[in-house]
Amino acid sequence: MKRLALILSLVMFALPALAVQPDEILDDPKLEQRARDISEGLRCLVCRNENIDASNAELARDLRLLVRERLLEGDSNEEVVDFIVARYGEYVLLKPTMTGGNWLLWAAGPLMLLFALGAGAVYLRGRARAQEPAQQDLSEGEQARLREILDE
Repeated sequence: MKRLALILSLVMFALPALAVQPDEILDDPKLEQRARDISEGLRCLVCRNENIDASNAELARDLRLLVRERLLEGDSNEEVVDFIVARYGEYVLLKPTMTGGNWLLWAAGPLMLLFALGAGAVYLRGRARAQEPAQQDLSEGEQARLREILDE
């Protein structure tokens, strides 16, 4: 019995917690599925890293209703997303586009990695040169004394 309870609790926690209320669900299953597909890519502006279907925030509810309203008016998925982005900005997208100033954000990580690798190579090369023994600067007597010390 305990094993069954454990399995059921694991299954419940493994399922996504959707905040979509029954009064928000559209009658047409195809439109509802389109609304869910669109909602997966839209960020809750209150919860930040949750999509609007998983958020219980009032603003997320308003966005869910707005998506369904636009679909009922006959908008395509792209038109709905464009409408919401025009209204709330590109931050509402969980996966922002690579247009405009966003290309710099997308490229910043790899560029910083290349810069760090280059700086590391320059540092290691300079360090290796600094550690080379400068025996050519020693006189014959100093070199002989150095050999004696090293042989001991």
